[in-house]
Amino acid sequence: MKIIVLDSYTLNPGDLSWDDLCELGDTKIYDRTDDKQVLKRAQNADILLTNKTPLTSETISQLNNLKYIGMLATGYDVVNTDAASKRSIPVCNVPNYGTNSVAQMAFAHILNLVNRIHHHADTVVDGKWSACPDFCYWDYPMVELEGLTLGILGYGRIGRVLAKFGRTFGMKIITVSCKSALDEAGPLKFVSTKDLFAQSDILSLHCPLAPDTKNIVNADNLALMKKSAFLVNTSRGGLVCDNDLAYALNKGMVSGAGLDVVSIEPILLDNPLLKAKNCFITPHIAWTTKAARKRLMDIAVENVRCFLKNQPQNIINPVFSS
Repeated sequence: MKIIVLDSYTLNPGDLSWDDLCELGDTKIYDRTDDKQVLKRAQNADILLTNKTPLTSETISQLNNLKYIGMLATGYDVVNTDAASKRSIPVCNVPNYGTNSVAQMAFAHILNLVNRIHHHADTVVDGKWSACPDFCYWDYPMVELEGLTLGILGYGRIGRVLAKFGRTFGMKIITVSCKSALDEAGPLKFVSTKDLFAQSDILSLHCPLAPDTKNIVNADNLALMKKSAFLVNTSRGGLVCDNDLAYALNKGMVSGAGLDVVSIEPILLDNPLLKAKNCFITPHIAWTTKAARKRLMDIAVENVRCFLKNQPQNIINPVFSS
């Protein structure tokens, strides 16, 4: 079997090993592949692995040897799954590898927003503490989490871990009612989507990007939020209308935002959030702890191994998962 990895670098910049994958076939690994290189590099592949390199219907139709597409991620929107299904090519993703890491990043943004850690650390380096007439200072109000309401939009694995973190800090947890949340043992209040926006002191997004969630953080819903509230997004950039959030931040309609994802990535230099007030953006790194990436690689390799045994797992295209 000829195995091609189109974009390996973000998963493994050099601190992990591809040896287990290489044992499964004749393997070629590329750090990155641009759109013009995909067809040439993938032409003879039996097994093709991608993270963010698109595999369009046109491309898939020209890969005559292709038998399997593996995602080096949970999301699979870069692959035309309908085209793969028509060719009886399974598309397999990697679920549940970064739950704790993503929840950890979400809470890191929360702590940064309520304590302005990044800002105050910068002012110390700039000499403000040295020049201060008092033994301490703060440029923004310090906010205690105890008793505040943490709203979680998307109460799956990551949302549940974040809720656990929030309860440890004495926060009240609310979420939109869903069947999967009914098994939750901790204190939890179910509310409507509008009430989630209106009641949250901190609103953290953990839902998939779908037609009913695209731009769910928009002008109308932002207008429901408390002026003292904070928004955190470590899920999908498309959940947020960048222009509407930037406007709300600049007008003081909400107090701040912590974002690990934006609508177009890498972020465009004209994205209004780059200049918005009290907006802290990290470069889509919630998933990148070494522990999470190791789990991702292990599952991706196991997906290939299972396929070679005619026992494919984690299949996402409908023709196979039905």
